Amino acid sequence: MKQKKRKLSLAYKPVGFVLGWAGGALAGLAFQQTWKALRHEENAPDALDRDRGWGEVLLAAAVQGAIFAVVRSAVDRSGAQVIERATGTWPSDNGGGRD
Repeated sequence: MKQKKRKLSLAYKPVGFVLGWAGGALAGLAFQQTWKALRHEENAPDALDRDRGWGEVLLAAAVQGAIFAVVRSAVDRSGAQVIERATGTWPSDNGGGRD
């Protein structure tokens, strides 16, 4: 059984990579829409935007980080559940999170 879990974990890595990439793209779109709704602006401030204050820059970073964390967790969890339903085995070696 231990060998099966190890093989499944290795096989899941490319699937996890693709899900992570897709989740990142989805999170980016969600952040853009959220920023438009919050501030009625097309572009969120960047840390190096000279014309933006600390408050704006930190707010944008906090909102972006929260959205990325939620989307990443939802995508990872959904992928793991699909793998478990298909194979009967959870894809992580120790049931834990990311490295």
